[in-house]
Amino acid sequence: MKVFKFLALAAIVTMFFGMTAPKTQAQVSVNIGVAPDCPYGYYDVAPYDCAPYGYYGPEWFSGGVFIGVGPWFHGPEGFHGHVNNRFHPEHGYNGPRPNRGDRPEPGRTPGKVAHFKGNEVRDGRGHTVGKR
Repeated sequence: MKVFKFLALAAIVTMFFGMTAPKTQAQVSVNIGVAPDCPYGYYDVAPYDCAPYGYYGPEWFSGGVFIGVGPWFHGPEGFHGHVNNRFHPEHGYNGPRPNRGDRPEPGRTPGKVAHFKGNEVRDGRGHTVGKR
């Protein structure tokens, strides 16, 4: 009988503390900051340096504005767009690139690359999804 009284008392004490314990909610907040301000878009891998004119195809721009890649991607679900990976440092490119905050050069309208030659298809999140 003593064991039953002890267990009942333990259950009541546990319920009391359970009711008075403050409720906590898990909250995850990730601040990725502002997307790089680059005239022709930025690479989809850290450190997100500015990409040169000719790296991204026209589908990566909406009204001349880059739709983003990586954590700042705001294109449609299932998006696939062409890139010319010869302009990517991982493929040996070491040529000129604009700096953050630069404006487009005259005659080099974002999204309207003359004679664009894309050779890879990407999804906006840094994944290659096909070759051209």
